[in-house]
Amino acid sequence: MENKEQYFVTNKETWNKKVAVHAKSDMYDLKAFKKGKNSLMKYELDTLGDISGKSLLHLQCHFGQDTLSLARMGAKCTGIDLSDEGIKLAEELNTELNLDANFVCCNVYDTNEYVLETFDIVFTSYGVIGWLPDLKPWAKVVASKLKSGGTFFIAEFHPIVWMFDYQNDDVKMRYKYNQKEVVYEEYSGTYADTNDEMITKEYGWNHGLGDVITALTSEGLQIDFLKEYDECPYNVLPNLEETENGMFVTKDKLYPLIFTLKATKP
Repeated sequence: MENKEQYFVTNKETWNKKVAVHAKSDMYDLKAFKKGKNSLMKYELDTLGDISGKSLLHLQCHFGQDTLSLARMGAKCTGIDLSDEGIKLAEELNTELNLDANFVCCNVYDTNEYVLETFDIVFTSYGVIGWLPDLKPWAKVVASKLKSGGTFFIAEFHPIVWMFDYQNDDVKMRYKYNQKEVVYEEYSGTYADTNDEMITKEYGWNHGLGDVITALTSEGLQIDFLKEYDECPYNVLPNLEETENGMFVTKDKLYPLIFTLKATKP
């Protein structure tokens, strides 16, 4: 299959199915969220700081938990996502919680066609860029949606993590650090509920840190920092061990599990 649009069609179908599964999962814990629990992790909270009164665009927001958490913190938020089921649930939660976030269903590449304003902050996190075959148009969206002096922040799984094939008990390094060729996976369940009966079909790509930085700087953004961590806030990989601070690590801690990056538009 060479048609990248078909990749997005398949991924959208899968994410639409994931929404119902994730909404009832322990990982997303909607009950606690509705009672006021903030779904954001310490990495983004520490970096973003006080966002009260700021405008924020959340790219690839799933069903909007983080977007709504940011809205609770006082930001004027817009969330976009490929999944119409995700956006539908996000809008329902927004109404139920009496918040004022906006949600738009579109491919992240097409953001400028649907969102006309610019923002103080562009935000995206955990399992986002791997769905994109090319980071150049993504970085163009990020830069074009930022006001002058605005901040871009991403927290993401490290590209080393995606070099492994996790579909069998015998986890092996199988994919390239920069995986230009599409990776297709088909399996039962999702990362939030591995026991669910839904069949996940997905196409993805692996982007090295050099590609991420080059894409952003090519659009004129200035990198404030790039940090790598050998711990992860989500227990989404096999054989991770929980630490005293609630993070998850590999037994040997030989490689990073996530990275964070902050950039500024001059």
